[in-house]
Amino acid sequence: MSTPLAPARPTRLSLAVRDSATMLRRNLLHARRYPSLTLNLLLTPIMLLLLFVYIFGDTMSAGIGGGDRSAYIAYLVPGLLLMTIGSTTIGTAVSVASDMNEGIIARFRTMAIHRGSVLVGHVVGSVIQSVASVILVGAVGVAIGFRSTDATALEWLAAFGLLVLFSLALTWIAVGMGLVSPNAEAASNNAMPLIFLPLISSAFVPVDAMPGWFQPIAEYQPFTPAIETLRGLLLGTEIGHNGWLAVAWCVGLAVLGYFWSAAKFNRDPK
Repeated sequence: MSTPLAPARPTRLSLAVRDSATMLRRNLLHARRYPSLTLNLLLTPIMLLLLFVYIFGDTMSAGIGGGDRSAYIAYLVPGLLLMTIGSTTIGTAVSVASDMNEGIIARFRTMAIHRGSVLVGHVVGSVIQSVASVILVGAVGVAIGFRSTDATALEWLAAFGLLVLFSLALTWIAVGMGLVSPNAEAASNNAMPLIFLPLISSAFVPVDAMPGWFQPIAEYQPFTPAIETLRGLLLGTEIGHNGWLAVAWCVGLAVLGYFWSAAKFNRDPK
């Protein structure tokens, strides 16, 4: 008589995936139950979009050499999509700081779960929220007149990939900011550059139109090459070296944020 086979033991990878999925579900439930923070951060790019289109649109369009307001809508929307990602990831910094200060992380440390799953849940949840927010802001842009010109399916796929990669990079940076912040208010303040940097990039006006002394500040930062790459993919403008720069910034920030966050999170509390 044959003996029954013992059930296969789950591997370390399968346990990590299971625990990360649990933490992802936890973070998505928190976002659904407490949507006020996400909505407040999402309103910033939408209000800027409506403000610059309907209040400054004609003037700004003339300034960049366009014929009417529609030219400025086309110019503005790619930058606002990336600004939306920066705004949304501030909520990640606040959420991580809240978990660290409310004691739930200390509780997780005592449980038999994969340690990194806590951060993975925050990161994947934030990327999902960022993509959803980008889709919403993009829908508002289309409603007020934005149209992509001659973008192929491959270019649309590349644009989506860039948005996801950029979201992943900023999310890891936001997680690190949340881990080093003493409370949620400090995390929100520490993450403010994620909203401030798009304001001094090429999101609203071309870099060439800025004062000479200010152009290096706008050019040598992560948002400008990402915005120019997204514009090129959606509108057919020249991308040049911006594509490689955007990917390099994303990969560099993601790696930096990951190791920074992991080192801070794995440090035993004093």
